[in-house]
Amino acid sequence: MGVTLPARDDVLDEAYERLFRYGPEFDGWLSNHGPMVVEVLERNHRPDAIDAWLDRYTRRLEAAPSPRWTIDRDEWREVLGDSIRLGDWLTLFETELQERPWRDVLLEWWPRLLPGAIAAATHGLIRTGHALRALENKETQSRVRELGMTLGYWAARFQPMPAARQPSGQLAPWDALARLPHIENPHGGARTRLLQLAGMAPWPDALEALCPPADPELVPAELDALVEATVGQYLEYGRAEPVMLVHAATAPAAAAAALRLLPVDLWRLTWETAWSATAAMTACYAVTGTDAGERISSLTPDEVFNRAVENGDEHVIKFTDVAILAHHRGCVAALSAASHAVSLVE
Repeated sequence: MGVTLPARDDVLDEAYERLFRYGPEFDGWLSNHGPMVVEVLERNHRPDAIDAWLDRYTRRLEAAPSPRWTIDRDEWREVLGDSIRLGDWLTLFETELQERPWRDVLLEWWPRLLPGAIAAATHGLIRTGHALRALENKETQSRVRELGMTLGYWAARFQPMPAARQPSGQLAPWDALARLPHIENPHGGARTRLLQLAGMAPWPDALEALCPPADPELVPAELDALVEATVGQYLEYGRAEPVMLVHAATAPAAAAAALRLLPVDLWRLTWETAWSATAAMTACYAVTGTDAGERISSLTPDEVFNRAVENGDEHVIKFTDVAILAHHRGCVAALSAASHAVSLVE
């Protein structure tokens, strides 16, 4: 008979410590998903899968970049979005979080970074959302340090949204997503595709078409509705770009996770940013004319998540996490969308 080992309360912190030797990117501009995936595995009661998953994933990663020059607190605007200074930005936030409470640092930098949330295909925003979930559950030195890594990465890759507009229309999230234009030349990386949006005449009007919440207190529900719409659209559009389209759902889910740690006066800006990021990823990667997946799944949430863990792809695991949360809020197509992602991404 096997022996049942006691649970490790610090398994997530151990995983973070293991990952701190690696940088936020590898192989060019690919984002390091390790910290995000281990947070998902721990929160979904699969800490047993973390070590083996990291054993495979970390073979792909590269060492953390070294700092070059110090970024002074009063010069941050001049170097915001300067990817060459990635090591400097990581050092800045490591120092900030050693000297000040992490909530103070978050509240200072959240509105500064939101206008550049499309950076690195929204991975700065997404990784920050995962870090904040971990901190909300338990405050430790490792989790605070992970927050610094996420903010430094976001600042170094900061990229303004092309032709940004504030939503002021009447459409619900699903209808607003359906109205979005799709880029004419769906090739190349995220930066290449985003450049096309700025020159597309329908893009600004499509951004404005979403109906804004009538009251800031409604923002959480509106963000949830946006996430559920993007999860559902994966069934229709996921086949052409099964990896990149998941970010249309995981970005607003990360923004929703951050709301609980933000003052209400930042909720509207957070919602606007989540919508623009979701809209941009949809416009760039939701290619029409693809076969849709089945809309009804016979699997349970645990079965769907275990399939995602067996698949092992970082995007599949993170998307499945978002889909399961949407399922628990009543999104009928969510588990089917997650199963569709498992089948599409090898």
